[in-house]
Amino acid sequence: MAGALALYLACGQFGVARAAEQVDLDVVAKIRQEAFSRSQAAASLKELTETVGPRLTNSPSYVRATEWAQDKLRGWGLSNVHDEVYDPAFGRGWEFGSAKVELLSPRRLPIHALPKAWTRGTNGPVEGELAIATFKELGDIDKQKGKLRGKIVLVDDARAYKAAEKADFRRYSDTELGELQTFPVAADAEPGAQDKRLEEFRKRQALSKALNKFLAEEGVLATLSISSWDNGIVRVMGGGARKAADPVGVTELVVSAEHYNQLVRAVQAKKDVRMRIDVDSRFTSDNDLPATNVFAELPGGSKAGEVVMIGAHLDSWHGGTGAADNGAGVIVMMEAMRILKAIGVKPKRTIRLGLWGGEEQGLNGSAGYVAKHLADYPEPTDPEQKALPRAFQRGTGPLQRRADYGRFSTYFNFDNGTGKIRGIYAQENFAAVPIFKAWLEPFNDLGADIVTTRNTGSTDHISFDRVGLPGFQFVQDPADYSTHVHHSELDTYDHVLPEDLKQAAAIIASFAYNAANRDQPMPRKPFVERDQQ
Repeated sequence: MAGALALYLACGQFGVARAAEQVDLDVVAKIRQEAFSRSQAAASLKELTETVGPRLTNSPSYVRATEWAQDKLRGWGLSNVHDEVYDPAFGRGWEFGSAKVELLSPRRLPIHALPKAWTRGTNGPVEGELAIATFKELGDIDKQKGKLRGKIVLVDDARAYKAAEKADFRRYSDTELGELQTFPVAADAEPGAQDKRLEEFRKRQALSKALNKFLAEEGVLATLSISSWDNGIVRVMGGGARKAADPVGVTELVVSAEHYNQLVRAVQAKKDVRMRIDVDSRFTSDNDLPATNVFAELPGGSKAGEVVMIGAHLDSWHGGTGAADNGAGVIVMMEAMRILKAIGVKPKRTIRLGLWGGEEQGLNGSAGYVAKHLADYPEPTDPEQKALPRAFQRGTGPLQRRADYGRFSTYFNFDNGTGKIRGIYAQENFAAVPIFKAWLEPFNDLGADIVTTRNTGSTDHISFDRVGLPGFQFVQDPADYSTHVHHSELDTYDHVLPEDLKQAAAIIASFAYNAANRDQPMPRKPFVERDQQ
């Protein structure tokens, strides 16, 4: 009896806690109906990825994507639709049309390879002997002087094939979701660990610039590096020189691991290894161009000056069509805004959508927005610090809060591919936990039911979190994000599930509405400024 009474009282207390957070279930029902019965998510994603295509920041395709998004948002009746510069000189525009790589001897073989972004093309087919030369540090450059003219250079070691230990596509199991709800206590960081990481970053940057200059002066035809994944998948990101003032270097390509290993073995066997390469890539501007984000709003009512934000990064790499990273997030967030507009809600606070540029180069778009409108540390005076992406710079004084800092409520982000939402990371904001549990309850039947106190990083909510503002990323099923699509040529429409987009759009529309209609803004966790750390 005592046990039953305790259970009754516990349930009663839980119910009281839930009752304290108001959830308008009538609005939730309308959101669900619109999201599941009249979704435009799949059609929008197909347009973005297969008509507009990949969206490297400042490429012509990225510009088309900003125009496409604004046209869509205006067509749905959203307000204050516009783009805004976050960096007046982000870098040059770049695009590529084709890449043809062939082994000519000792046998004929088409080689699966793609160029790195911001690397020059070959200006027609070029042929050359294959050589191996690795560059781990600046001193390695001197060792290769006079040896590589007219060569195509393999710059990585071969890598042994490793069979996959996990399924190619998977959902979180109950056990994994349970484990996510525990909080791992980290060991003390090694003294100077952050300084060591920054020093390694600087060394890589210095080596990259020096190597670009050397390879071009040496007359190297092209460099080949190995894809970081096996099974024929090419993961390709940036190289060359995004900034107009930096040395461009030579054509740089990433080769599938299985083809790359063959090339290394042939050279090591001292065979006559020759290749032909024809890469059609080009800079679309001579100078660094301004880079932009896209915004739209659902105006608020009684608290219109306060803002709830949702967002995702619009930019992508160029190998695939940027469907999972992060076309899925863009479409989910746009669809959430469409749903709220379509059902005619009148939120107290303004709900603002942000579609960010430059995320892949260091959260640049969201960091630029936060710095301009919300808060930022004074610009560093150290040139090495200034060379870092803005989100990773150390300030030179206390945080400078803008006028909108106090009127900002919260930010929700979506950036892990097609995986449906299973819950949310609370980023150690313990006051937000019961709020999120109440908001998720109407979606428990869709598999979204956990709130983990853990932090997660590496995407645009960090730009808000780093200045003490509530910024959150959702827990998503892994799907095939880290096995097939992340930064690879397989990041296409076929690897995104429309039913996942519908579920996510419904949940995020509900979260945005609930946050906008709370009596109080979202609670903020204790914040330690950088100069106090």
